[in-house]
Amino acid sequence: MQVFSTFEYSSYIELAVSELEKKGIKKEGIFIVPLNNRTENRRIFDSVHRADGVSLIDLGMALATAFSVIGASIGFKLIWGPIYWGIISAFVGFILGLGIKLFMFKVIKKKQRLLRGKHSEVILIVDCHSVDAEVVENILWNNLALGVSKVRSDGL
Repeated sequence: MQVFSTFEYSSYIELAVSELEKKGIKKEGIFIVPLNNRTENRRIFDSVHRADGVSLIDLGMALATAFSVIGASIGFKLIWGPIYWGIISAFVGFILGLGIKLFMFKVIKKKQRLLRGKHSEVILIVDCHSVDAEVVENILWNNLALGVSKVRSDGL
């Protein structure tokens, strides 16, 4: 059986490995793989083939609708009329909403992502017998693993 786990890069990995060795798992059955973290920033604009679920135009569309209604209403009293002022105010509302969303995504959300900051940096793979799998899993959880999964290697 193989037990996979992910860790942040810290001394807890070494503690987990030494505890596993004390429980009878051989060094040949323990495999540690460091991960390369993303160095480039995420793209803001989605393409046709990739979308991250973050919409930048939703607030812009809502503000464009609200501003166009208000602009068309006020436009009855202005010289260009309600259609032109409705279109102008819709454009202003869309630009304002897009600017607000870009600011929120680039400044506020970036700070939250940096503060949250738990990244899987190391994968630890332990090859063990099925009877030892529960003990290995408990050792990994006790040493602050971010995630643990067991896979049977007997083909079942």
